[in-house]
Order: sequence, then structure tokens, then C-alpha cells
Amino acid sequence: MSVAIDHTGPWTVADVLALPEDRTIRYELLGESLVMSPAPGVRHQRASFRLHVALDAAARAVGAPVEILEGVNVVLPSGLVVPDLVVADAGATAEDPATVDIDAVQLVVELVSPGNRTMDRKVKPMLYAEAAVPRFWRVEFDPAPMLAVYELEGGRYVERATALAGATTNLDAPFPVAIDPAGLTRQ
Repeated sequence: MSVAIDHTGPWTVADVLALPEDRTIRYELLGESLVMSPAPGVRHQRASFRLHVALDAAARAVGAPVEILEGVNVVLPSGLVVPDLVVADAGATAEDPATVDIDAVQLVVELVSPGNRTMDRKVKPMLYAEAAVPRFWRVEFDPAPMLAVYELEGGRYVERATALAGATTNLDAPFPVAIDPAGLTRQ
């Protein structure tokens, strides 16, 4: 499938949000540049769904006033991104907006895709840190599933934990949750 976009000049958040909805493509805005990436593959979607379910259950267990969202538009000072998972303040999503403001985001999770490694490992974490998102998690798939847990400190992310496949790791923030990355991708 090809995408024909008739646009001249720099892109804005409003321009990106006006594009037709297409579940096969993710549109993001970095500065004034439109970035398009394919929809994630099955392994990625399976892991995202399972992590979403685990985070949602953990948040509900402690009554955390948050909502766990997959593939939602998040507005940054420098553009618009579509993280794989977001833990956002429940009040920011109460009126069913098309976007979530970055100030309402407590945690961003990126699952590293083969075609987006640089974005998921370097560019997006830098943007999230600049926007002062308190926590960032990165899920890697190869050679085995693992979860790297970061917290913002002095404007940069500092790794606080690494959850390896085959072992349950207990995390305390943004709420208590136990994760074994092996269970995220198992069929």
C-alpha cells in the first residue's frame, strides 16, 4: 500500500491529526518533519497487549488514578509522538481527547522494533527526558525479552532496573507491578 500525502511546507500537530486514520501506519511529528512507520508486528503487539494488561491490573489493584493507553497521540513541546504504551493521569483522558498532553504522562514504554531501533533507543527517550516524563521503560526482544527501567534524574534517564526473561522483577513505580519479560512474548 502506498501513501499519497499532498502537503507543502512545515508540518504542524494539527496537520498530522488531520491525516486520515490508518492502522497500518503511525504518524509522528519531530520538529516540523513528518515521520511514518509501519504498524508493529505480531510479537510486538502481543508484548504490548500483555504489558498493557499487567500495568492496568497493577494500577487497579492499588487504585492509582491513571489510564494505560496503547498507541495514543502524545503532544510534546517539539511535536507529536505515538509511544507504544503510556501511563497517563486519568483526568487527562476523561473527555476522550485525540491527544494526551505530555504533562499528564507518568510513564512511557517503547518496545524496540527492528525498523525503529534508533528512534526507540535514542531519539524518543531524549524527547521524553526533555519533556520531563518521570519514567521511561524500554522492552528489547533479542536475544531474549528484557525490560530496562529508567527514571528521570537531572534531565536525563538513569537506569534503575533490568528485568530479564525467566525471572520476575518487582517494580515500585509508578505503582507496584511484577513483570517477567518472558511472559510478554510467549505464544
